[in-house]
Amino acid sequence: MDGSGDGGADSGGTAARLQKLFEGHRLTPTQRRIAHCMVRRAADAPFLSSVELAELAGVSQPSVTRFAVALGFDGYPALRKHLRDVAPATTVRGSETYNEYQQAVQAEIDNLRHLAAALADPGPVVRAGRLFAASRPLPVLGLRAATAQAAGFAYFARKVHPDVRLLDEGGTMLTDRIDAAVRAGASALLCFALPRHPREVVDALEYARAAGLTVVTVADSAFAPVARHTDLLLPAAVGTGLAFDTACAPMLLGRVLLEAMCDALPDAQARLEEFDVKAAERGLFVE
Repeated sequence: MDGSGDGGADSGGTAARLQKLFEGHRLTPTQRRIAHCMVRRAADAPFLSSVELAELAGVSQPSVTRFAVALGFDGYPALRKHLRDVAPATTVRGSETYNEYQQAVQAEIDNLRHLAAALADPGPVVRAGRLFAASRPLPVLGLRAATAQAAGFAYFARKVHPDVRLLDEGGTMLTDRIDAAVRAGASALLCFALPRHPREVVDALEYARAAGLTVVTVADSAFAPVARHTDLLLPAAVGTGLAFDTACAPMLLGRVLLEAMCDALPDAQARLEEFDVKAAERGLFVE
């Protein structure tokens, strides 16, 4: 298990700095994999050796060196020195301040701080909300680890959007369901994509774009494998300190997107009030 201890409070900022460092560079798929790994391990990134980073990213050590050169550094030591120079002075690797469970919670708090900082520019979320409001129907895709995020969005979206279609099963039927949505008039697709990234999701997004859909994706990193098949990618980091990843930030970003969609739907409030009236008549809730 890994955590940043007292330095955890700024790992969201570290991840943002890493994202900024990588932007604008034409990276190979292997190099994007390294970048993705560094963003996910933002708190540790300034302290990892090239061998450690290669092992974590599942690439060769020379690939790490070529990655650093692609970013404009003389080699990986120069990249690591740069990361240490810009890292907050309070960052301490391997601090024993928190136990492993607390570290996992702190990491999610950091992810939420990073998300809050990203939302300082609401433009991408507002754009996504308008795309969702205009798409009739609105397909929402999420497989495996991302199923819960997609299902949660779809559940609430159906209360205000007239036609939301949850795509939570892979296989040969997935493209059929995308085709059906396009035939019915869909113009956009929302995807939740979380590690480990299923090949089916990448293939489905490629297919959806070819079919004319505008793809909006909530992913754990701007360098996730789905990025090249996405028109608008909204990153929200996941926690990796436990045996299974934690995804509080992607879930919250889904709720923010719901809010943006409601803002773009003129009858959203009326639909919610209608639901409340019917729920009361049916005694749907106990409180």
